[in-house]
Amino acid sequence: MSTPAHDPLTDPHAEATDPLSRERAHLAGSRSALRAMREDVESLDISDVTANWVNAEVLARQIEERIKALADLSDTPLFFGRLDYLHAPGADQAEGAYGERFYIGRRHVHDHDGDPMVIDWRAPVSQPFYRASKKDPMDVALRRRFGYTRGDITAYEDEHLSDPAEAARTSKLLQQEIERPRVGPMRDIVATIQPEQDEIVRSGLGGTVCVQGGPGTGKTAVGLHRVAYLLYAHRERLARTGTLVIGPNRSFLHYIEQVLPALGELTVQQATVDDLVANGVEVRGTDTAPAAVIKGDARMAEVLRRAVYAHVTMPGEPVVVVRGSRRWRVPAYELEEIVRELLARGIRYGAAREALPQRIAHAVLVQMERSGEAPDDRVQDSVARNAAVKAAVKQVWPPVDPAKLVLRLLTDADFLAVHAEGILTADEQKTIAWEKAVRSVKSAKWSAADAVLIDETTDLVQRTHSLGHVVLDEAQDLSPMQYRAVGRRCTTGSATVLGDLAQGTTPWATRSWDEALSHLGKSDGVIEELTAGFRVPTDVITYASRLLPHIAPGLTPVASVRENPGFFAVRSIAGTAETVAACEELLRHEGSTGLIAADARVAALAEALTAAGIGYLAPGEETTAETRLTLVPASLAKGLEYDYVVLDEPQAVVDGEPDERTGLRRLYVALTRAVSGLIVTHTAPLPPQLT
Repeated sequence: MSTPAHDPLTDPHAEATDPLSRERAHLAGSRSALRAMREDVESLDISDVTANWVNAEVLARQIEERIKALADLSDTPLFFGRLDYLHAPGADQAEGAYGERFYIGRRHVHDHDGDPMVIDWRAPVSQPFYRASKKDPMDVALRRRFGYTRGDITAYEDEHLSDPAEAARTSKLLQQEIERPRVGPMRDIVATIQPEQDEIVRSGLGGTVCVQGGPGTGKTAVGLHRVAYLLYAHRERLARTGTLVIGPNRSFLHYIEQVLPALGELTVQQATVDDLVANGVEVRGTDTAPAAVIKGDARMAEVLRRAVYAHVTMPGEPVVVVRGSRRWRVPAYELEEIVRELLARGIRYGAAREALPQRIAHAVLVQMERSGEAPDDRVQDSVARNAAVKAAVKQVWPPVDPAKLVLRLLTDADFLAVHAEGILTADEQKTIAWEKAVRSVKSAKWSAADAVLIDETTDLVQRTHSLGHVVLDEAQDLSPMQYRAVGRRCTTGSATVLGDLAQGTTPWATRSWDEALSHLGKSDGVIEELTAGFRVPTDVITYASRLLPHIAPGLTPVASVRENPGFFAVRSIAGTAETVAACEELLRHEGSTGLIAADARVAALAEALTAAGIGYLAPGEETTAETRLTLVPASLAKGLEYDYVVLDEPQAVVDGEPDERTGLRRLYVALTRAVSGLIVTHTAPLPPQLT
């Protein structure tokens, strides 16, 4: 496949006289090449290459995934940048690139001869697109950024990085891309990654990275890019061990689910923490804030451990195994030695219980050998299944049902007191105890915190499966016990932890990242801080930062790098009608609008919008050209963003939380969801921390 744009080095005249047409031709040629790649895969005939139906199914599934990966997202730029090197990169660096020019995009595209037309943004040769600068040009002569409108190139911008006569400057196209109004999620965030973010993205698989970043610093973008990069660089390994993205709620997961394809990845597992710890338990109840704080405290792990292993009792009688005419006796003191040795090893309760009959059987085999017999492994297995051995194991090391154990702790005050002695105070024990008796596990109204306790207990009994890499977003809201639950999912892998201490909106929100990493089991994790704000306009982030001394003293405020200060207004109003009018005002602009309000006020605002004939969506529903307003309860605003935001009644947002600090943190989140403009409307006085 040959297009006028395929060999840019052979026609310098075309490059100089009409570069935009030439780049459009390269885009058209690249899209045509991508279609040809997809058609090649679709036409594959596997009928003669598979040995059986199982292999055929596996291969067919792989081909189906490959076809999906080769889809052309028409509104997403196939490439967003170009690098012209001074010298051809070494063969060990290039992804088979031709000449000295590389188009950087969301996935690799090659022509029918195998020559690449677009280089995957994750390839080593693409790295200078994000990191090269006037101080360190990385052998790049020219870096070109492209501006797009609905998938078509409409502008370009050049930086001659190796030209000392050209001064360093801020990219106008980059600013425009960050501020660009959009309908639906920001699918092409790959084009806006900054050098300090790229360094985190490309850090190795083996280490855990924790990213502290205020609103608009690109934490989520970094996390999603990192998982996409790791899957690119370590695909076979992570295909075996698994990768998981954990978000705070379903709305957030729906949002990132639509972003990942633009990064070249289609099959990344996603879940909330509640999903992880479900374990077949239905969450139907809620805790008071004090009870949830205690249940989420790391001390509960020791209470549970004590309660589990308290089921082990030392044997008081010998085990007598009858085989044929012979009787083999294992005395009680020897059984006690076996039990104590298993306890000392610290292995999981269930694993030790499975090992116990084999240990008893081995003691019998030793006696057989001393008497002149020659038993083999089959004899040992037979002895381990002997009724007398089974009875002894059941008495000494009985099975433990995790849900039943947690239920007993919460409903049996004496049982809790025994195992929480010296760990929880009497008042704390009373706080988490259920007032009413419960008949069974199924009838219990479990809370989210209870499910985490059951998950901890389950892991004490049987090891939780570990993944290769876990990305944990909005991590500041997790309790220590929730961190432990996530940590169990990556004990043999690594993690990327993303969050902002100032946006912790739970009573148990983490106080420091060192503490969080410790609970996660990743104390050696590296903590990085992002302080450059690319999303929130200057005037908006400056206003929101008034809350920082009250919610996160000592935290570095976000410094917006946006040249456009954005639209910002605070309006004292008479009633809901004026809030609706503010929404109508912002909807005259291009892009999405979010109306954020205290949860208790959402119903009234929904009624007012309907009366005014304004359609609206719920969080997580994708906006369309016809419906661009989303009504957002403040409790679900975290992680979301809109071009314009109307924030209704700040004091009501604060009052909707169990304590003032949590309420102010919730308000900080709500204030920082806007990309281009914010209107704050209020009838009640503003919180004094804002004035």
